[in-house]
Amino acid sequence: MDAERWTLPELANEAAQRIAALPAPTNGQIRAVPDERTIRYYATLGLLDRPAALRGRTALYDRRHLAQVVAIKRLQSIGRSLAEIQALWPTLDDTTLARMSGVELPARTAPAAVRSEFWKREPQETAPAPEPAAAPTAEHHVELRIELAPNVSLAIAVPDDGIALAPADIRALRAAAAQLLAELAHRKLTPHAGGKE
Repeated sequence: MDAERWTLPELANEAAQRIAALPAPTNGQIRAVPDERTIRYYATLGLLDRPAALRGRTALYDRRHLAQVVAIKRLQSIGRSLAEIQALWPTLDDTTLARMSGVELPARTAPAAVRSEFWKREPQETAPAPEPAAAPTAEHHVELRIELAPNVSLAIAVPDDGIALAPADIRALRAAAAQLLAELAHRKLTPHAGGKE
């Protein structure tokens, strides 16, 4: 199962087959089946993991990517916006993702690697993400704010060294905060993923 790898067009076709069995979305503004361009857009939003491998210059995707695409479309089909899905995404574990998408995922042997010292700036090939917003604070510090879920933000005060967080840094922080979000929801201190108290 974990040996399955698809190119982007193959991933789009595989997702289309899985999504065909789902109810058609009620919102006429979204496509029922994502095309390659839409899947690329999901990746730029941080909703899709990095490619699993490369074959020359061709990116290869695996079952986790398939599960992510199908889960996005399922959530959209029940009226969730991409912004709501982005807020929910860091709280999902593999079991929940597999249940939402209907795509069986292989067991992970180790947690996903998180870049150490993420706060140090690395050369970026693309423009930095528009979030988090940085606001100056006292004593030459910058406050970095990252929205973890609706009505829940994480604020970090760091020295003002021209710091910039890459989208991967933001995803890593959101993933690390998933346990905190679960505890807040368990204690009814924040709305859960469904948006109700």
